[in-house]
Amino acid sequence: MRIPAAIPLIHPAPAAAVVGLSVMLAVIIATQVGDVPLVRVLLVIASVAGSQVATGALNDWADRDRDRQARPEKPIPAGEISPVAALGIASAGLVLQLAASLPLGALATLLGITALGSAVAYDLGLSRTPASVVPYLVSFGLLPLWIAAGLGVPLERVLPAVPLIAPFAVAAHLANTLRDWDADAAGGSRSLTQVLGRRWSRRAALVLGVGAGLAAGALAVATGRLGVTSAVLGASGLLAIAQGARSAGALWYGMLAAAVLWAGAWALSTG
Repeated sequence: MRIPAAIPLIHPAPAAAVVGLSVMLAVIIATQVGDVPLVRVLLVIASVAGSQVATGALNDWADRDRDRQARPEKPIPAGEISPVAALGIASAGLVLQLAASLPLGALATLLGITALGSAVAYDLGLSRTPASVVPYLVSFGLLPLWIAAGLGVPLERVLPAVPLIAPFAVAAHLANTLRDWDADAAGGSRSLTQVLGRRWSRRAALVLGVGAGLAAGALAVATGRLGVTSAVLGASGLLAIAQGARSAGALWYGMLAAAVLWAGAWALSTG
């Protein structure tokens, strides 16, 4: 196994986005609260990073047979990493998550494991069913709660974000699966994107993504908490999604950028 081959195995773009938004949320919230030890911030980030390694590697392991036909350039079908090595990397991610979570307490550990379990369910079968969106709703919805619990901050501080995350989670799922629409169709997948069709999935992703951003912005304005920095980050996220109308790939990467930008905007507006 070559080390560089392990990088695409863990799906670096979405992993970097999730870890990046987690860093932003953890650092901003810890700074606002003022008495969160640095070690807790680092452990929270490490636990989220471990979950992303586990999720990405397991996804490629689970899809290895389909990828031999549809995505032969991916590490496992290309022979750069064996299926056993991929499972080893996924296991290492799980170990990292648990090792970083346990010192943070039972609640943070439980929320993190639940979020990972949802992602594992997606990898091992739900991704090919009409319920494919459910793990996105669960894992994205739990993320701010997981971070808050890890920091030792009351969950009430981040609870208002959960309903705002739901439409964005659906949009992110649709954008992600649109990129593999042809391969999934050839493989007999019945994911939500396949059920809706390519055109309606793209429209729904754009409407839900932009709508989530506008709703969060309207809430910040209504509560008098929209500062200049939050407004700039929020507008940048809207532009990132809007440019996704060009192609499925542009939409997906726009969603990833918006997730990071909006996480920062939301955290700043709650201080």
